[in-house]
Amino acid sequence: MRRVTLFVNGTSNNGKVVAVYGTLSDLLSVASNKLGIKASCLYNGKGGLIDDIALIRDDDVLYVSEGDPFIDPQHEVRVTSDQHGAHTDWLTLNIGGRLFTTTRSTLVSKEPESMLAHMFSEKDVWGNKRDKHGAYLIDRSPEYFEPILNYLRHGQLIVNEGINIRGVLEEARFFGIEQLAEQLEVIIKNSQPPEDHSPISRKEFVRFLLASSTKSELRCQGLNFSGADLSRLDLRYINFKMANLSRCNLTHANLCCSNLERADLSGANMDGANLQGVKMLCCNAEGASLKGCNFEDPSGLKANLEGANLKGVDMEGSQMTGINLRVATLKNAKLKNCNLRGATLAGTDLENCDLSGCDLQEANLRGSNVKGAIFEEMLTPLHMSQSVR
Repeated sequence: MRRVTLFVNGTSNNGKVVAVYGTLSDLLSVASNKLGIKASCLYNGKGGLIDDIALIRDDDVLYVSEGDPFIDPQHEVRVTSDQHGAHTDWLTLNIGGRLFTTTRSTLVSKEPESMLAHMFSEKDVWGNKRDKHGAYLIDRSPEYFEPILNYLRHGQLIVNEGINIRGVLEEARFFGIEQLAEQLEVIIKNSQPPEDHSPISRKEFVRFLLASSTKSELRCQGLNFSGADLSRLDLRYINFKMANLSRCNLTHANLCCSNLERADLSGANMDGANLQGVKMLCCNAEGASLKGCNFEDPSGLKANLEGANLKGVDMEGSQMTGINLRVATLKNAKLKNCNLRGATLAGTDLENCDLSGCDLQEANLRGSNVKGAIFEEMLTPLHMSQSVR
């Protein structure tokens, strides 16, 4: 059985003799218990890092560290001797007009790399920056400094009620007390209420509708209505730009002149909806159902679906006179028996689209992709000039 003598890093007194067994982790655990620190690494007398327990010989003298670099205990003895107890003498700080009395070791020992530790690691480092009573002048907030000083005294973060923890965090950052700053950041993050991304329900939305004037535009940009039942509601002139309406039930809803630009309507059910003058530019309605919808406005206001993603939609039997579907994607869509008189379909992707029984009189199909499209039982013949580029 091997035995070694353990000292805290940088010291040469109060050593502990322990037996070496098991793994390096077992030895570190024993060192933590014996020395009262959180041991994380071992050094030999020359500062070499021990990373394998096989390197340890009988009667070795090892220095236990909490993660800080190796400190030569002989050097520490010389420094302590030169300073004549500099780390144990008392001093007073004048923080923003309030006096705090503490020891130099309190400011130096807990966070040796902090700005406070560098400020007071040696005597008279601040020269004449003192008040008339000899207290060191520091222009910071006293109420935020007090929790920091107590942390340096006993290692526990205690913030009294009424003190803004964000202010304590800024002081910890200013003085370079990194471990405390990390604790405060975690506390602040955990104290924040979780972001609510849950969809708006029909009940909640009806309250919004009842509270708003019928003459004013209701702004619903970017809101989440995913899966909501909005069927048969009067949604005229509402701004749904970039809203999430995926899988919504909008059957027989009145969406006259509403703004659905760049909205997500994927998988939505809009059967029988009134879409007169609707704006659906660049919206995503892939897989949606729009059977029997009315896009035709008697006043001449045309629905605009330019650039919309309508892949696989079912628009069978919809009234779409004069509709703008320029450069829209209607691949694999069902448009059977639709009224598309005067519709703009220039540059539209109609690949594998079922246009059986449609009325395409005066429709503009120039530059459209009609590969695999079905044009059976057309109400009016499709003229060649309508599809020429």
